Amino acid sequence: MLTLAIPGPSWAHRLGAGAKLAALFAAMLVALQISALPVLGAALGGVLALYLSLGRRAWRPGLQGMRPLIWLVVLVVAFHAVVSDVATGLAMALRILVMVGLANFITLTTPTSELIATVTHIATPLRHLGLNPRALGLAMALFLRYIPVLRARAAALGLAWRARSQRRPGPRIVVPLVLSTLDDADHLSDALRARGGINPPAHQAETDA
Repeated sequence: MLTLAIPGPSWAHRLGAGAKLAALFAAMLVALQISALPVLGAALGGVLALYLSLGRRAWRPGLQGMRPLIWLVVLVVAFHAVVSDVATGLAMALRILVMVGLANFITLTTPTSELIATVTHIATPLRHLGLNPRALGLAMALFLRYIPVLRARAAALGLAWRARSQRRPGPRIVVPLVLSTLDDADHLSDALRARGGINPPAHQAETDA
């Protein structure tokens, strides 16, 4: 549901990826502590204002990137309406919209290569705990690059459903979409293993050590 970057320039494009990710992390921590619906609603309004500040070129792809959240938000509200209360579900739904909206805004205004380089750099100290920073950067790159593929496949499944039924597909295409995604993951892992995996070259590992 995240969107690839749109071309600049803008005030958001001029900000560094590190600063944006730090702001996203701080915003998520704050959002998790807030339960007041008016405050969360105002936060969502602030996120929408960020998109509006970039004009139509960000507004349209931003809404498209958030569209897959509709079913998730509905399910969250419905679940909490049954097990607890509607207010709790609405608060959770607003948090999801705020956090994903901010993350989507960052991917809209930051080149993918810059995001990957920043995440890899941030994760470098975790090498001592056994985490490969290159693996984390590669995972992020694959996730972002796979978004257009996933959208196109969902659209194709929707068209195939409409060709066989007059009803809207709705969540009926979720299962085949998930199964096809898992199949792609298997093929991708086989391709990575066939090319030596994601470990750095021997001479680079010796240099880092």
